[in-house]
Amino acid sequence: MASSLTTFTDEARIAFDTLSGRTAGLFFPSIRLGVTGLSRAGKTVFITAFVHNLIHGGRLPLFEAQKSGRIARAFLEEQPDDAVPRFQYEDHVATLVGQRLWPQSTRAVSELRLTIEYESASGWNRMFAAGRLAVDIVDYPGEWLLDLPLLGKSFTDFSREAFDLARLPVRADLSQAWRELNATVAPDDDADEMTARRLAESFAAYLLACKHDDRALSTLPPGRFLMPGDLEGSPALTFAPLSDLDGRRARPGSLHAMMERRYDAYKTHVVKPFFREHIARLDRQIVLIDAMQALNAGPAALADLERAVTEILACFRPGRGNFLTDLVSRRIDRILIAATKADHLHHESHDRLQAIVRRIADRAIARANFTGATVDVAAMAAVRATREGTVKQDGETLPVIIGMPLAGERIGTQTFDGNTETAIFPGDLPEDVRTVFAENADPENGATDSALRFVRFRPPKLERTAEGVTLSLPHIRLDRALQFLIGDRLA
Repeated sequence: MASSLTTFTDEARIAFDTLSGRTAGLFFPSIRLGVTGLSRAGKTVFITAFVHNLIHGGRLPLFEAQKSGRIARAFLEEQPDDAVPRFQYEDHVATLVGQRLWPQSTRAVSELRLTIEYESASGWNRMFAAGRLAVDIVDYPGEWLLDLPLLGKSFTDFSREAFDLARLPVRADLSQAWRELNATVAPDDDADEMTARRLAESFAAYLLACKHDDRALSTLPPGRFLMPGDLEGSPALTFAPLSDLDGRRARPGSLHAMMERRYDAYKTHVVKPFFREHIARLDRQIVLIDAMQALNAGPAALADLERAVTEILACFRPGRGNFLTDLVSRRIDRILIAATKADHLHHESHDRLQAIVRRIADRAIARANFTGATVDVAAMAAVRATREGTVKQDGETLPVIIGMPLAGERIGTQTFDGNTETAIFPGDLPEDVRTVFAENADPENGATDSALRFVRFRPPKLERTAEGVTLSLPHIRLDRALQFLIGDRLA
């Protein structure tokens, strides 16, 4: 699908940018790693932990280059793209380690270059390779990625799909106010700025309500309606879907014509440059998902998460090239879909969480007709906020996780103050993962009753060795993610 998102001119610009980047990297190889995910999936935390563990020699037993002692050092350098904001790694580390708070979520594109000096495992490569790899980490909101399919859709297509989603049982009550407001206007009405504004604000409010924890929905384009940035209030964000278009051409000067023009402007000036300047330049990709929040919200949220992953996969440019084609075209050859916050479960359920993600990924791959790249899944915690233990209750020994819930988190009637450590039995994920998808029930119904309830925890207090050295951020399976994403480039 990604090939249909660009014109010949776009491809020419992408080829020129790629050739310039490849030429600059002839002597010092680089790899561009995209990090995305939907809100609160932990993109900022993942990047911070990624960099912190490599710089400080973290415990990464499944990351072969680190385990074998071949990494001499890792350090930050100036990023190659001066027009892209820098990922503020130092601020995020200070927040995590010093304040024991989670850093602010990703609100726009940012970038960071981590350079790794290493010794190749191959004697032949040691003779001819520099033993140096620059990892350009590109952080961007998943909500923006979900805009890319709009490039292949007309305003009529966009409107029809938006209303189809809005009428689903899990969304109907949230979208009711917007749909009722929409019913008071007709597409052929004269264009009116205040009408357009009211419709856009109501539509954006509906999308925002879908993100709340009790629904945890993921497919919510246009993404800039949720994260407008410097476009807030611009005409390019002052549009909304219209009903009853029936494929009719817009009358000049009508509300339909106004909305269609602004929708097209959004694609031209917002979505297309994002794809050309960032997505089309990636070599590897990790997609972080908050499957725990979707499990909390029920089968409808899981179905919507699968829909979102399908849309995301359809946006990438997968494939493997050769030396000549790689000079002018970047293709993503590895994608990792990772469920975060595995530390909210006892390790006995980690493989089951991974199986749930595998099911979501496999179905998304089939629906998106996705081929050409290796896709793997993982259940992980880039920063582990809990430890494990056992408690006895009514003569039974229960596996628990121990941590400090965030202020305001609740379990039953207890509300935590953010300074009290507690042991929690989060429940077990079922051995048969099909049960969480409720295949025998209506897949679009709202949340179902579940014995699983998860709370959010504060970051951990870092341990110190007997010599007083502060250890790196603890994690679950971060090393496995690093091995899949960049391990082969350090061989």
